[in-house]
This record gives sequence, C-alpha cells and structure tokens, in this order.
Amino acid sequence: TMASLQMTRSLNGVRANARAARPVAPRARVVRCRAEEEKAVTKTERSAPLGNIGTVGASTSSLAYLDGTLPGDYGFDPLGLLDPTNSGGFVNPDWLKYSEIIHCRFAMLGAAGCIAPEFLGAVGVIPPESAIVWFKSGVIPPAGNPDIYWTDSNSLFFIEVLAMQFAELRRLQDFRNPGSMGEQYFIGLEAIFKGSGNPSYPGGQFFNMANLGGGSEAEMMTLKKKEIENGRLAMLAMFGYGAQAVITREGPWANLTAHLSDPVNNNILTNFGKVFGSA
Repeated sequence: TMASLQMTRSLNGVRANARAARPVAPRARVVRCRAEEEKAVTKTERSAPLGNIGTVGASTSSLAYLDGTLPGDYGFDPLGLLDPTNSGGFVNPDWLKYSEIIHCRFAMLGAAGCIAPEFLGAVGVIPPESAIVWFKSGVIPPAGNPDIYWTDSNSLFFIEVLAMQFAELRRLQDFRNPGSMGEQYFIGLEAIFKGSGNPSYPGGQFFNMANLGGGSEAEMMTLKKKEIENGRLAMLAMFGYGAQAVITREGPWANLTAHLSDPVNNNILTNFGKVFGSA
C-alpha cells in the first residue's frame, strides 16, 4: 500500500544517508595521524644536527613543552625547570628563558674582555702596564690593583654599583612590563628604549643598529640560534677562566700558550695534581 511504500522509501533514505556519513570518521582519524606525524618530524629535524648527542637530557615530558620553537632548543631539561605545569614563584620558565639569553651576552662580553688585554699586551699592541690579567684588574685589594684608575678604589666601586643597579632595574622593569621603558622619561631617548615587545630581543636603532636578521624570520631565527649557542660556550669559558685563575694563578692567554708549548706537562690533569700536591 501507499503507507508501506513510503516507509520503505524512508528506510532506504536513512540507509543511504548512513552510508554517505560513514567515511567521515576515518577521514578525521587520518588528519589527526598526519598532524602527529608532522609534529614528530619537527622534533627529529631539530635534534638532527647533533645526532644522538642532541637528545641527551631530553625526555618525553620535556619534548612536550620544548617543541623546537625556541632558538637553540634540543629538548634538554633534565630537571624540568621549564615545565609550565610545575612552575611558580619568582623563577618561572619565562624568566629562565630570558635570563639565559642575558647571561649569554654578558659571558660573551666577559670572555672577550678577560683575554683581550693580556693578548694585546703579549703581542705589543698596548703597553705592559695596561696588559693586566683580568682577576688583577679590579679595584678591591688584594687581588685588584686600585692604583691604576682615575679615582680611589672605594669611590670607583660604588659608582660602578650604582650605575649597574640603575641599568639592571630598568632591564627588570622592561621584562615585567615590555615597552614600559619607552614611556618613562629618559633625557629624550625614550623611543630608543621602547623595544619590540619582546624584552629578550628589543631590536631597534640602538640594540640592532645593523638591522641584522631583518631579511626574514628564518634569518632572524638562525642568528638567535648562533647567539645562544655561542653564549653557552662563553659561559663555560668564563667558568674555565675562573678555575684556571684559582689553580694556576695566571690568565687565560698565559695558560693557553703554556699548554700549546708543552701539552704533556701543562693540562688539566697536571694542574689538578699541582693543587693537591702530587706534582
């Protein structure tokens, strides 16, 4: 009858709609799998330049938040310091990322500044009285030499403390409120300190005079990676300078030339032997 015919047509329509809708679910699963594969490929490419060394200190949990978007990121975070789920207090992941970059820049300046006077004096570019070993160039006795500066050691020390404190407080405020130093009066130079909104890379006519990395985002990322990797080496170098100063009582240039002239008797093992009385 007509009722039976209409019911049959309705059932056929429902079955046809069901068949048409069935492929939707598999497609969604395929898209999701492709996204996971692309994410995995990104992680592999990030650690590829260092091979297996690039994965030392990395774990499944650290790779979840260290996804390769940061310059010089190889997933190394054995203590979980950058884990956003377990962060809190003053030392948070954002502060640690920022402070590493700042320490890298200070270390690169320090590593070059510590060895430069000693080297320039050794090759005769500057007079011997100016070629002072870095740990003897301070203003506080007994290690420092307070008689070579334009004022007495105490005055010079406190001038340096005040100047550095002023600069560091402004830098801290810019980290807490990016761009705020461009709003605070500073003898007409406010525009210079406005920054880019990222306190780690302020840019502008003062902090990036040559407009390095301005060609593309990829070029900028390459420079950021080179900066932080060289900065990490510089931090290790500064630690080495300090250790050498304690053990050998000499500067880095003197230690380098001594090692090159006689590497068998001037190396880290013989130096430790001298400290502990076995050589």
